[in-house]
Amino acid sequence: MKVAYVFSTSGHTASYKLGKMILPQLEDRRHGVDVVGMMFFDDNNFVLKHADPIGERLATVARDQNILLMMCDQCALERGLAEGQPGSCTPLGTVDGVKVGCFPDLYSALADNAPDQVITL
Repeated sequence: MKVAYVFSTSGHTASYKLGKMILPQLEDRRHGVDVVGMMFFDDNNFVLKHADPIGERLATVARDQNILLMMCDQCALERGLAEGQPGSCTPLGTVDGVKVGCFPDLYSALADNAPDQVITL
């Protein structure tokens, strides 16, 4: 089964649920499903900042396992993690491989590797 994660809840979503639960399982290849993408909203974007320990580990796993990492364009712009305008942004100061976009960009990016389920955390 293929899944995509949407990190939308404020709080310890990225640092705890991703950093302490999902990411270690992905690193050990024991997560139980193929993760095809992760979309980050609000302050969850900060985990993708360059030199963030979780973000750097995630970037390695994403590259090795072909996982899309995408930040919400407006959320990233507000947090200084992208430059440009909504609908036309590039990442700024993030870990390698991160994309920036909105839902249409997410759908397009996952079209060739579509998830069976989307899980919102």
